[in-house]
Amino acid sequence: MLFVITAIDKEGSLQLRMATREAHMAYVKETGAVRLGGPFLNAQGEMAGSMIIIERPDLAAAHIWQQNDPYAKAGLFASSDLRPWKATANFCEAKL
Repeated sequence: MLFVITAIDKEGSLQLRMATREAHMAYVKETGAVRLGGPFLNAQGEMAGSMIIIERPDLAAAHIWQQNDPYAKAGLFASSDLRPWKATANFCEAKL
């Protein structure tokens, strides 16, 4: 089952994001749960949040993944949301 996590960083927390980015990316790779993800950007083009689509068996497992993300453990986010999601269209062949 797919889930979308949207999270907004606390104001002025770019340094915290950068300090925990390596651990976050290792967690992403280690768990194999992420299907698509990347940072939101602020007006200056700096990372200021996250949008991540994960695949987990159920909502409880998705919450566990979200809570164990090093970004979440570091207290990076001012707010975050987790919702079940169903992919219904893919109109582009974007190369990421």
